[in-house]
Amino acid sequence: MKVIEQLKALDGDRFLAIYEALAQKGLGPLDGEVAKDLKFRPQAIRKLPFAQRAKRAKIYVERTASAELCYELFGTYLMQDHKQLILDFLDATGVQHKDGMLEGEGPQTPDVSKLNEAISDLDKKYDPSDVTLYLSVCAEQWPEVPEVESLWRMRM
Repeated sequence: MKVIEQLKALDGDRFLAIYEALAQKGLGPLDGEVAKDLKFRPQAIRKLPFAQRAKRAKIYVERTASAELCYELFGTYLMQDHKQLILDFLDATGVQHKDGMLEGEGPQTPDVSKLNEAISDLDKKYDPSDVTLYLSVCAEQWPEVPEVESLWRMRM
């Protein structure tokens, strides 16, 4: 549940930025769940300020400890707004993929010997907070590679 730990470490402004980036037509990605949690009708959630909906969404995910939901939220944000970061990491660590989606007969886990250099390069090229967010997703995705989790934990 590394992504849940990462979520808990995010301040409200950072989570709001992620939530706003995923909004579509004035609705946040978890507004339906927030509406149910508050016992609102789905359309009534729009009456709450967006920042309040984001705050309630963060509380909801933390309370339910839904790693799957959090993983999807972070993964969607990263693929939508920071896809090149993902592509650069996968390429630098030798993971076979097609446009960021794992596939093929080749390696399906990062080459441990390339991790430190890959992360160092990503930190120079991208916002380190996005790199840390991605590392939490990687730690969740590849639990059999403890070095990924170690790198992420060092940044927490």
